[in-house]
Amino acid sequence: MPVLVATLLVLVVPTAGALLLSVTDFDIYALADLANLRFIGAGNYAELVRTPLFWHAVANTALFAAIGVPAAIGTSLAAALLVSSATVRWKPVWRLLLFAPYVTTLVATALVWRYVLDARSGLLNYALSLAGIAPVDWLGNPGTSIPATLIFIVWKAFGYNMLVFVAALSTVSQDLQEAARLDGAGAWSRFRHVTLPAIGPALLLAAVLSVANFLQIFTEPYVMTHGGPAQSTVTLLYFMFDQGFTWWNLGMASAVAVLLFVVILLLTAAQARLGRRYEWL
Repeated sequence: MPVLVATLLVLVVPTAGALLLSVTDFDIYALADLANLRFIGAGNYAELVRTPLFWHAVANTALFAAIGVPAAIGTSLAAALLVSSATVRWKPVWRLLLFAPYVTTLVATALVWRYVLDARSGLLNYALSLAGIAPVDWLGNPGTSIPATLIFIVWKAFGYNMLVFVAALSTVSQDLQEAARLDGAGAWSRFRHVTLPAIGPALLLAAVLSVANFLQIFTEPYVMTHGGPAQSTVTLLYFMFDQGFTWWNLGMASAVAVLLFVVILLLTAAQARLGRRYEWL
């Protein structure tokens, strides 16, 4: 009962509230005079369709997810395989060091990375200058702003999935591994036909969480680029925040939240269906 009550208060009620607000013209002026709050149906959704910045945010968010999800899962799995290797010593220490970025404060680490990627005094450009490479405006160039931000996001988030994969790899049958090796299977064949099926549920979990997280990126571009340059890092959540708390257009912001909720729900259902259809996932 306590869990159900907490879920109702922090999940169901806000979701229902956002759905109701999305079909009204609720803004900062409505806070002072709720009697003038008007029901406008799908008006906010129609306005979103006509807003170029909304579609720009959709494209940016899709790009973040399309690149970031495979990069995050691949990096996490590679790190888990290395940490779980029988030849690696001090495994608990390596796990702690690799997991540490995940539990550090997001805003603080984003500011540190913003300094590292700075065009004039950044440590990365300083290292490039030692090799004779001209400085790169990582966060000030629309062509490099998303890749630079993604590097930070993947570094910050991959530790959680890594621990999930480490736990899953510990359940892989060593007898099957040895049998496959005696049958002449190489390292890739053993990984493809023995390891992947065994860690399939962990891969599905990582995929579901990663897709949801990358579709809800906000803090990283907000701190590192403020949505720039030229709105190249404006995501759906950034657009929603801007509408809700800069322009106080809370009805349209709620419409964005509802659309994002539906998209994540549909993608999660599709991933779950694929996971049931293909056992190796």
